[in-house]
Amino acid sequence: MKLLDRINSPTDLKNLSRSDLPVLAEEIRKVIIDVVSKNGGHLAPSLGVVELAIAIHYVFDAPDDKIIWDVGHQSYAHKLLTGRRKQFHTLRQHEGISGFARMSESVYDAFSTGHSSTSISAALGMACAKRLKNDRSKVIAVIGDGSMTAGLAYEGLNQAGDINKNIIVILNDNEMSIAPNVGAVSALLSRTFSAKYLQDFKKELKDFLKSLPRIGDDIYQLAKRSKDSFKTFITPGMLFEAFNFEYFGPINGHNLDHLIDILKNIKRLDEPVLLHVTTKKGKGYPPAEKHPTYFHGVGCFNADTGESEGSKDCLPTYTQIFGDTLTRMAKSDDRIIAVTAAMPEGTGLTKFAEAFPDRFFDVGIAEQHSVTFAAGLATEGFKPVVAIYSTFLQRAYDQILHDVCIEALPVVFAIDRGGIVGEDGATHNGVFDLSYLRSLPNMVVMAPKDENELGQMLATSMNYNGPIAVRYPRGTIMGVELKNHDVPIPIGKGEVLKEGNDILILSIGSSVGEALSAHSTLGEQKITSTVVNCRFVKPLDSELIGKLARKIPRIITVEENVRLGGFGSAVLECLSDQGITGFSLESLAIPDTFIEHGSQKTLRAKYGIDAPAIVKAAIRLLQTKDL
Repeated sequence: MKLLDRINSPTDLKNLSRSDLPVLAEEIRKVIIDVVSKNGGHLAPSLGVVELAIAIHYVFDAPDDKIIWDVGHQSYAHKLLTGRRKQFHTLRQHEGISGFARMSESVYDAFSTGHSSTSISAALGMACAKRLKNDRSKVIAVIGDGSMTAGLAYEGLNQAGDINKNIIVILNDNEMSIAPNVGAVSALLSRTFSAKYLQDFKKELKDFLKSLPRIGDDIYQLAKRSKDSFKTFITPGMLFEAFNFEYFGPINGHNLDHLIDILKNIKRLDEPVLLHVTTKKGKGYPPAEKHPTYFHGVGCFNADTGESEGSKDCLPTYTQIFGDTLTRMAKSDDRIIAVTAAMPEGTGLTKFAEAFPDRFFDVGIAEQHSVTFAAGLATEGFKPVVAIYSTFLQRAYDQILHDVCIEALPVVFAIDRGGIVGEDGATHNGVFDLSYLRSLPNMVVMAPKDENELGQMLATSMNYNGPIAVRYPRGTIMGVELKNHDVPIPIGKGEVLKEGNDILILSIGSSVGEALSAHSTLGEQKITSTVVNCRFVKPLDSELIGKLARKIPRIITVEENVRLGGFGSAVLECLSDQGITGFSLESLAIPDTFIEHGSQKTLRAKYGIDAPAIVKAAIRLLQTKDL
């Protein structure tokens, strides 16, 4: 019987001997690789923290002790150790377990995650709450070095050090260039410095020195500076000590004995502590170790070879088309600058970065900064393109409003993953952008029906002197011919794709393809429909929509966005403003809910925004009384 088969909770883990733990780590890695190879997911991050997850649960007492995995894409081992072993094969599948930590999924998931850099702030809130309740249990935030590039992480550190609350931050470092400080001496010193008797002695000495009349505080500060200067010479902890954290590390994050020893020592402390551990992304799986970026978030692959299971001749993605188009445009327009928030590969900007290193900026996980940084570039005559996932742009809403839109600065927002994203679930489905962007004065919002129109909309953006957003979906392109790829589209103008007198279908973005499919199905039932690719959510083609609505009063709007304040709402406002009455309208959009994880096809069908749903809506409208 495998060791993992005996683990149904952290209590079972604690019953194992230390000598069993390396074997358990290998079993966990094998399960993660097997499941992710079939379901896709965040492989390299989770493989890198297997020993760390084991050590944390071996030492601490969850769920009384709260463990927060920042972002959560490294939480697979944690899930296997906390009662979800039998469900793990459903990872990221519809109605299966989430790829991220979810409070609603398990009492062991202390905080729901999905976006980076939230763990320290959440952990501090929990620590303060525990102190108010006289609860002496621990709160542990595990945060990666990438997430530490976000301002939110430092805001949390700053307050934690200021109010001196009992919180443990574990910095999982798999990228920083700190090799000279990693080794036996540093690990030994960190474990020694964390020992209880030394911590007690330090406190007693501090109290004694500060009690000396008149000179005590000066002597204490001198002693503290001497200690700090020695400690920062051998460890890179100066920054965290400046935040009033007790710093330990860096320590090898794959050495279970060292991890367990230092965690046991740290567990006794009653002050802010930062433990710095170094890990290897993809640990234990050679393809992921060699290509950690590719295996950070990966689709299905052959577990034996690491090769993708996708077709070798499949169509490129919208992301690739965006990156190729922007790179081509930048060759003839030196105003174009690309900005990304730690997602050069994910947003398709790798080629741009190689071709124009001086005009490419990766600002780290700092979406707010990326937008204001782009605004600054725009004031000097450049054309900054902020390439960002829809769900991450939400984090910079105030900067879009305040720093870009008020002065109508010419910043281009290339919004990837607009609409239903799929298996990553509620935190990653980009179904709010049409609503939150169309409410902003001076903002133009558009969405292409296919890859050719994506190129045309990028050309439109480069010729527009104000804030403008191009929103496109995750996934492969439609496979249409690329023609007039660099010809701008008139702002606010839609196009009629199909004509018919029974139903008017107004669609936007990826929903246009569903509308065209519905048109064909309806035609087989002798129902004719006019299909409009509206292209722009703001400004709408009011003239075209009004003209068609007067002629065809049975109207369907289709969008991959929430209904509240979205494209359908904009159409209703448009018809109301024109005083058009006597129509019946069905708005097919995402209801007032967060969309769970599952395949894009499954979720579009469930929430009624695919071609069959359009057909059903058309039949319902035709069954209503004459208008």
